[in-house]
Amino acid sequence: MAERKSAEKKTADNKKYPGQLVYGLDIGTRSLVGTVGYMFNKTFHVVAIESKPHETRAMQDGQIHNIAAVAESITEVTSRLQIKLGRPLHEVCIAAAGRVLRTITVHVEQELGDTRDVTNEDIYSLELLGAQRAYERFIKESTLNLKFYCVGYTVQKYYLDKYPMTDLLAHKGTEIGADVIATFLPDEVVDGLYKAVQMSGLHVADLTLEPIAAMEVAIPQSFRMLNLALVDVGAGTSDISITRDESIVAYGMIPSAGDELTEAVAKAFLTDFDQAEHIKYEASKGGNVTFTDIMGLERKTTAKEVEEIVKDTVKIMTRETSDQIKKLNGGKPVSAIFVVGGGGKMPGYTESLAEEMGIDPTRVAVRGEDVLKNIDFKDKSLPADSLLVTPIGICLNFFRQRNNFIFVSFNDVQYKLYDNNKLKVMDAAVQAGFANADLFPKRGAEIAYTINGEKRVVRGETGEGAQIKLNGDEASLNASIKAGDAIEVQPSTAGAPAHLTIEELPEFTESLKVVFNGSEVEIPKYAEVNGALQSGYYEVRDGDEIIMRNYVTVSQLLSFLDVKAEKDSDIMINHEPADSETKVYENFTVELLIDDTPHEEEEYDVPDEDADGSETETFDNDEAASENTSSDAASGDDAAQMDPGESAASDAVEQKAAEPVDNTAINVIVNDEDVTLTGKTGYVFVDVFDHIDFDLSKPHGKMVITKKNGMRAEYSERIKDGDRLEIYWEK
Repeated sequence: MAERKSAEKKTADNKKYPGQLVYGLDIGTRSLVGTVGYMFNKTFHVVAIESKPHETRAMQDGQIHNIAAVAESITEVTSRLQIKLGRPLHEVCIAAAGRVLRTITVHVEQELGDTRDVTNEDIYSLELLGAQRAYERFIKESTLNLKFYCVGYTVQKYYLDKYPMTDLLAHKGTEIGADVIATFLPDEVVDGLYKAVQMSGLHVADLTLEPIAAMEVAIPQSFRMLNLALVDVGAGTSDISITRDESIVAYGMIPSAGDELTEAVAKAFLTDFDQAEHIKYEASKGGNVTFTDIMGLERKTTAKEVEEIVKDTVKIMTRETSDQIKKLNGGKPVSAIFVVGGGGKMPGYTESLAEEMGIDPTRVAVRGEDVLKNIDFKDKSLPADSLLVTPIGICLNFFRQRNNFIFVSFNDVQYKLYDNNKLKVMDAAVQAGFANADLFPKRGAEIAYTINGEKRVVRGETGEGAQIKLNGDEASLNASIKAGDAIEVQPSTAGAPAHLTIEELPEFTESLKVVFNGSEVEIPKYAEVNGALQSGYYEVRDGDEIIMRNYVTVSQLLSFLDVKAEKDSDIMINHEPADSETKVYENFTVELLIDDTPHEEEEYDVPDEDADGSETETFDNDEAASENTSSDAASGDDAAQMDPGESAASDAVEQKAAEPVDNTAINVIVNDEDVTLTGKTGYVFVDVFDHIDFDLSKPHGKMVITKKNGMRAEYSERIKDGDRLEIYWEK
């Protein structure tokens, strides 16, 4: 039965109010103004409105000093509205004064790495970087011993490759940037407002800033392409907003407003503060005023007399306001100024502000009834003037962007966030002070080097992004969050550092073709790194200067071909005499007189005799593997016809029969196969031929190539356990 009555009442309310009812409350320094209305057909309809002055100075300069007293006033205003509506109110929208607002504007840039399309993730990352930089700068510059919260940030302008843009999504580029304005409020201000509302039995549905609320009504979006200023002259502060290029570009405040005018009136007419407020209010309407001073005498004054009394105070206020506007606007005047709030209605205020700003008096005007023409006041108990701009703006802001503070857990710590109904995991990360670099994948260290004078960079590999869990489930930085959510974030990781070897350079794959003794041979180019020659296995380091030579010397050519010249006179380049250091370029002809008689190799060391009479062979790194092979190999016509490399290999193999035997063994890898060498305590490359099937009886190519661990090796070069060896005929 009760549920049926509730449903019937809701249906009746919907018929009476076709849109959602919103309660907006302007908690000002001198008074409270509450409005209730709904949005329908793009028009805001005010169905109930109430105002109440503070009975004590519970509010000073826009900040609550007596929470209980303010809560009582909220309760009374709410009660009156409920009577008019015939229904209870549970939620309220409020605004914080600009006196405690702090703003920081920063410019941030972010490289995309390669030319590609801009994604939503890129834009979120950029905005987050801007908010974090603004917060870091704010903390560094702040001299206040207060805890501040970032209540929101706005992108004034985007940049693509340094060119201004209104939107970045899907555009192609290599670098993105943004101008970001971030706003901050101290925790005590927010808590004071929340506690006063809660003590009155209400819940905060939305919190905005007073200058933002006033802007909603006084300067619509269509006006914001112009360079305008909005000045909200309240009781304790004068809040300032600047528009330009279709956006709000700055917020500011001066700590002087209507109260200073009231105090000037009180001193001149010898009245208390409330009586002076009455005189100021009536004078702002342009009429005569009757009042009683503190002596109990009834007196009269005129609006003109009041204007003269506050003239000096107005001059000081407008000069400070003008200076602040110019400061926020880059040191120059704005095109026009709109004034709202009770203090701005004081006679002479707009004229003085125009004079201080240096603009035509017709371009400074009080915005009140003219900007409220699109508001449908079904309740006309209060005049539609500038005093209602902020209360109405608070309601409109609810529909534009619903804001509130919520609590979430971030890595087991509670944080309070300013909820704009679009909160993401990354917003919580900013509030928690989580480093931006730990949210997105990090690249490993890069290598910057030059090749033939050209600068190049090899980037490290991309690591893994932050591991995010929202209420225990995997999530992304863009996941929406709400009150009570538990967020866990593990920092992102860095990828492997960049790695590059000389042989991976495109230039290294280029080779020289030369004609050697009538046959065309192909020779890899040499790399000079920081003045020293390096092989293809050299790992490029950061800062290296590499020169890829387009020539080889004769000595390098002969070394590669594994042949020797007895003397320089045996060398001819392009049929001209040359020497070992002559440079050989592409398509050069090289002729070398080769002695058919192989040269005698150096001996193995004479084995030492151990104490027990056994012999142990030892080898020096540079010594040859055999002393008898050359003379044996020199006999016979077959040997004379073999390639020098082939001959050396055959000779080395033949001398193995005379070597002593020992039980020491090593394991090597030859042509990708495991081979075990036994019978000696030390081994050189040529020993491998005893343990593999490699045909040296006749040529199968130009020459035998031998490599150890990727590097060219001589037959006499020592080998050890685990070495990787290669033996093959070069075609």
